[in-house]
Amino acid sequence: MKTFRRGGVHPDPSKITADVPIAPLAASAKVELPLSQCIGAPSVPVVKPGDAVVAGQMVAKAGGFVGAPVHSPVSGTVKKIEKTRSPQGLWQETVIIEADPESVNPQPLAGRADELKPEDLKLEPSEIVKRISEAGIVGLGGATFPTHVKLSIPDGKKAEMIIINGAECEPYLTCDDRLMRTCAAQIISGTKLLMRAVGVDRAIVGIEENKPEAIEAMRFAATVSPGIEVVELKKRYPQGGEKQLIEALTGREVPMGGLPVDVGCVVDNVATAYAVFDAVCRRRPLTQRVVTVTGPSLTNPGNFLVPFGTPISRLIEAAGGLPDDTGKVIAGGPMMGRAVSNLDAPTTKGLGGILVLPESMSRRPAVQPCIRCAKCVEACPMGLEPYLLASLSRLGRYEDAARRTIMGCIECGCCSYSCPSGRPILDFIKLGKLNLRKKK
Repeated sequence: MKTFRRGGVHPDPSKITADVPIAPLAASAKVELPLSQCIGAPSVPVVKPGDAVVAGQMVAKAGGFVGAPVHSPVSGTVKKIEKTRSPQGLWQETVIIEADPESVNPQPLAGRADELKPEDLKLEPSEIVKRISEAGIVGLGGATFPTHVKLSIPDGKKAEMIIINGAECEPYLTCDDRLMRTCAAQIISGTKLLMRAVGVDRAIVGIEENKPEAIEAMRFAATVSPGIEVVELKKRYPQGGEKQLIEALTGREVPMGGLPVDVGCVVDNVATAYAVFDAVCRRRPLTQRVVTVTGPSLTNPGNFLVPFGTPISRLIEAAGGLPDDTGKVIAGGPMMGRAVSNLDAPTTKGLGGILVLPESMSRRPAVQPCIRCAKCVEACPMGLEPYLLASLSRLGRYEDAARRTIMGCIECGCCSYSCPSGRPILDFIKLGKLNLRKKK
């Protein structure tokens, strides 16, 4: 069974919502759409207070080539454009819409398997990329890099294959698993469109071994597509990191500081492939996604189809409400997620999960001296020296950390997870990276 070569850890998968079907969740009466929902320039509003909007209408255009427009998931009236708080409490410019009550339900998720028509696959690659760009599609695995940019291969580079990421190695999260089980045919159709967009005739879908139903569904959907292979991967974190996934599936190693296209690969998440199908074949912009809401103490954890702009608190209510023993709410999973300080913040394109942890699982262990065991080095999938990078950052020696390739860290958290002394290794590495970016 395939996997990447170096590092990695094996946290408890805790996929407690894996067998919970996707349930639609209505938007709230007030929908908040932040203008910064991707890696790149913030979007620019094209509406003003008092304007009437319809579901699917663009309310903010891309702020640059590396950017993506924002569309309203509901019909209603623009009430305000003002700064609101993000899940981490940071201020962000936001379009606020008062929704018409009859328009708050999300669009149906799964369509007929034959909705990819022959004429769709005859579209010019530039037209496919244009529709993806106009739909505001970004990477839905968490990175939120604009998909049309990824499909615009730089001069001197050549794509040889599409890699579809269905690994979902982050503990607790099951949104991709459920989407593959529910919409495998549409994901395969989206993959064909991605192949057409970059001019390749080969695609590989990588799925971890603990998702047998998803593997079966995707293999069945791919039987009529000889250029698409579905590969079972060994369960290992961070298998879903694009560099680790490429190595596992192809044996190619992306150079430090390089991009997947440097080794002939373009990587997209399964949810992104579905969104591509939706945009190109149905002409639907990206206005919703599947979100896992989970945690050991929740009474109704599940996978929900959520319109963007819906408050996080509404998702937690749908999962049974905030338990009395809650110690922390995390946007994302336990390894790479970030603590939520504002439950009224809206869901966005990059939010694939909400994890509610009890107090007993939220406390960090007491920090002890480093015992030079090198477990963090052994666990690092990028071959770095995490203990040293953290120490250099703690001492403010950021240039020394840069020379030790601190910017090559993918922030997977394997180092902190494996440390027997409970040292906040990743925290200091993130601090070092932040300070180096500020100097640019």
